[in-house]
Amino acid sequence: MTNFNIEIVSDPVCPWCYIGKKKLDKAIEIYQPSHPDDTFTKTWKPFYVKPHSPEKDEKQYGTMMADMMTERVRSIGAEVGINFKFQGKTGRTRDAHRLIQLGKTKSPEMQTRVVEELFAAYWEGEADITSHEDLTKAGVKAGLDEVEVKEWLADDKGGQEVDAEARSAHVYGVPNYIVGKYTVGGAQDPGAFLKIFNKIKVIENGEPEGWGSCVGQ
Repeated sequence: MTNFNIEIVSDPVCPWCYIGKKKLDKAIEIYQPSHPDDTFTKTWKPFYVKPHSPEKDEKQYGTMMADMMTERVRSIGAEVGINFKFQGKTGRTRDAHRLIQLGKTKSPEMQTRVVEELFAAYWEGEADITSHEDLTKAGVKAGLDEVEVKEWLADDKGGQEVDAEARSAHVYGVPNYIVGKYTVGGAQDPGAFLKIFNKIKVIENGEPEGWGSCVGQ
């Protein structure tokens, strides 16, 4: 049995991070039927796409993207089941990352559920990524306790941790994935992840490496 540890650096307001997550999920879905005993552990690390944004910004993400890019993202998103609306209010994402950090204190699975709900709320539910009310709704929907979420957000809990993780990531673009010793950069197709899963499996079984590391574009 192989456990794949996947470290993911992302930001909820990056559309490619949402697309990339869907493609990673698809790769795992394709891989698992032939390797039912293998497991995947995802750990999410913070990245601030707009580190100097005001705490609250009334701008909608769609107004900040060129029309051509918006349509490209919308089209690719639709292929993986995302209904991009580009109406969510943007701004600093530190509080969103703090909420993800709360999920991390519970379990890797809970952290991933929080990430999923934040992506869906912001990109498809037109939520305000800076609003504690909207963040609380996402956290509760993921399975966190409402009172704990409100206290966590109000008291700046997890702030030092996410700031330190963001500084130490040494990543300059997202999404970024580290699977074992291999890196995938960008919202790559499932095949990029499958190559790495299979490579790690081959090495674990004692067979020689047949090709180099897969680095995303």
